[in-house]
Amino acid sequence: MRILGIETSCDETAVSVVKATGDFPNATYTILGDALFSQVDIHREYGGVFPAVAKREHAKTLVTMLGHALSEAGLQKAHETTLSEAVQAALSDILSHESGLAEELITFLEKYARPNVDLIAVTSGPGLEPALWVGINFARALARVWDIPVVPVNHMEGHVLSSLFDGSTIPNLTFPSIALLISGGHTELALMHDWTTYELVGQTRDDAVGEAFDKVARMLGLPYPGGPEISRLAREAREANLPPFATLPRPMIDSGDADFSFSGLKTAVKYALKERTLPHDERCRIARDFEDAVVDVLYKKTLWAIEEYGAANLILGGGVSANDRIREVFTEKFATYQVSLNLYLPNKKLTTDNSIMIALTGHARSREALDETGLATLRADGNRSLTHDS
Repeated sequence: MRILGIETSCDETAVSVVKATGDFPNATYTILGDALFSQVDIHREYGGVFPAVAKREHAKTLVTMLGHALSEAGLQKAHETTLSEAVQAALSDILSHESGLAEELITFLEKYARPNVDLIAVTSGPGLEPALWVGINFARALARVWDIPVVPVNHMEGHVLSSLFDGSTIPNLTFPSIALLISGGHTELALMHDWTTYELVGQTRDDAVGEAFDKVARMLGLPYPGGPEISRLAREAREANLPPFATLPRPMIDSGDADFSFSGLKTAVKYALKERTLPHDERCRIARDFEDAVVDVLYKKTLWAIEEYGAANLILGGGVSANDRIREVFTEKFATYQVSLNLYLPNKKLTTDNSIMIALTGHARSREALDETGLATLRADGNRSLTHDS
């Protein structure tokens, strides 16, 4: 089975082609083509992702990414044809809210033959709904012309599977397992009872961890995205063995549950800074203190969930899972954990939003594929939950 993955949940426009040999989860995967355009430089001037701009850039870039992915996969075959007026009208209607995308796609479809693809997987949530709709409508348009079924994929389940993916296979897990999903919009602990079956056992009550990183970075005058910048300064402080700058709280660390709160930690940093400009070494110290507080909370809450539910595996996923300090602490502490526990960390290239993880999840849920009739029910859901998908 060849799967075309499409990802437009936030500020990455990604399209990939993944070949799956065998049934999930006992399949072997080959990444045939992969194309990704990051909008980070565009959104940097806003200090964060601006939804209307993200939507516009997805519409401008999707056909180019599709071409790159199909070409790399050896599936882009020149074949001049003319789409009927009825088909062109249908595509224009499907893509009526995506400026210029229908015209560009029609030109592409009239130039190249239908690729040897069996399934389209597209992110339908969670994420920014204006951005999600671009990818969904693009998938619907391709399905209309190529007569290929479409699987709507949960973006967060994609992060779970990308963390398990070793480049060719997914391990045969024992259950229950715990997934800690940390990103700019999410901080949650999910209990996996089985493949595609999740129970949300903990989540943030306010700021997501990635959001807290970005907000603290802005306080320190650091550019967007703030997470890597905070980590860079924190690393300098550790290497120089600088003293603490402030005693920061660890919110809810002993609350006896798996919920998180990072708003108070962010406020504590604000008060510690006292709205003054700091010299470089003091910025390094406060960045280190903040990062240490975050890691302490994430570890303690995850440990609680593992012990509470008797998990055999811990899966760390999401954009913030690229953080070196989090990876170091989790690897060190769980290596000496008294009960046998498998820790799965994603390849750093797959921590950011990508379409490979969407294709993998599409394969896992291929039985849920929608045909032409079912595509009318396909909707973007900015708050789509793993629990509701189980």
